Amino acid sequence: MDCIMADASGNEIRRLKFNSYDFEVSTDPEANSWQVVILRQEWEEIPEKARVYIPGTEYGGLFRRLETSTSLDTISPGGLTWRGMLYKKIISPESGADYAYASGELNAIIKAKVEAEFPDLMVGSSENTGVSLTNYQFKRYCTLADGLKDMLESVGYRLHLAYSQALKAVVVKAVPIVDYSAQIDFSSDYRVNYDMGIRSDGVNHLICLGQGELSARTVIHLYVDANGNISQTQTFTGVDEVAEVYDYAGAEQEDLINSGTERLKELMNQNVFEIRVEGEEPEIGDIVGGQDYLSGLRMRAPVAGKILRWQDGFDTVEYRLEDNVEIGG
Repeated sequence: MDCIMADASGNEIRRLKFNSYDFEVSTDPEANSWQVVILRQEWEEIPEKARVYIPGTEYGGLFRRLETSTSLDTISPGGLTWRGMLYKKIISPESGADYAYASGELNAIIKAKVEAEFPDLMVGSSENTGVSLTNYQFKRYCTLADGLKDMLESVGYRLHLAYSQALKAVVVKAVPIVDYSAQIDFSSDYRVNYDMGIRSDGVNHLICLGQGELSARTVIHLYVDANGNISQTQTFTGVDEVAEVYDYAGAEQEDLINSGTERLKELMNQNVFEIRVEGEEPEIGDIVGGQDYLSGLRMRAPVAGKILRWQDGFDTVEYRLEDNVEIGG
């Protein structure tokens, strides 16, 4: 795919010569970045706040990072992706209000939000989705990306971004979530490779030890229920109980509970579903599924991220899925 560079106003300058590139877009705020690797002998100056993008896609962003390596003989410009920039804006309540609200047609709401935050860089769509909201309540001080994502998911939509050369801007709009797991059976005979697995022997009882000594030490028991929820109420006993100790010396009760909960999430039952799709290109928020006919194992999960890479003449797309993997048999 062509990698284009434009100036800060969107005027196209040239196609970049590159040795490789890597664009990652994701619902993980820390995972949205891009980098283009250029051989030193092919390096040409890139102006400040230049736009680097692959036309018609959301792979792109502003030039705000630069790395150089004499050992690799490369110079690598990079920055946040367009989606990553949405994570750096906050939806705040109006003065005196507890929450921020939005009303209207989906694309009208998106248009107002992104154009206010990114004038001359991002634009909303004039398309009418036919879906409207009344006084939708955003979480307090959420990021613009999370706020729009949660709002759209509440009505079965997702956020779509694509750079338009004609408009010299990133077009942001709402589109329906596609459930590929319902439409297409991504089995081994559909040009798909995947890894699936179930771990049902994870820890479901974590004994958290905090501040104090011996009998005076703070002890919190955290438990996992059948639905994966964590609380201080025990569900599994006897042979089904799997316990472990978490030692966090010096921690007070609140910190111990918060830290212990995060630790238990790492130790509890995990379902693994990684998929590599050819022929279809699900977007962030779409749902994919796979089935292994031999074992009978079937899973589905929303797409949480995509990584586009170009190396040695080939483009590859790697998918990241959300943790809430559903299992079927």
